Amino acid sequence: MPHLNREHAWKIVEKLGAETETGRGGHLLAKIYYQGIRVAQFGIRHGSNKDQGHDHIPKGIHLSPHDSLLLARCPMSYETWIEKMKQKGIILDEVNGSS
Repeated sequence: MPHLNREHAWKIVEKLGAETETGRGGHLLAKIYYQGIRVAQFGIRHGSNKDQGHDHIPKGIHLSPHDSLLLARCPMSYETWIEKMKQKGIILDEVNGSS
């Protein structure tokens, strides 16, 4: 299976609506929020090699390497990712406060 690279990382940033900021050492950090709560994050490596591995991304976005690649390549939607996060308990469904 192909490895995730910087191009995949940026596609994931765009699809998940991640906010990017410069972290320690000048590296970019992509943070994914859901209803104002950060639920995932991953670093984006910089350098001259655009094919430099980003195999740390699956752990950061709580997916398998295969599912991460599907997310980057478009078969997996943002909505499907949200549902997977709910199934894993990373994102909790809203609790109705009325009784």
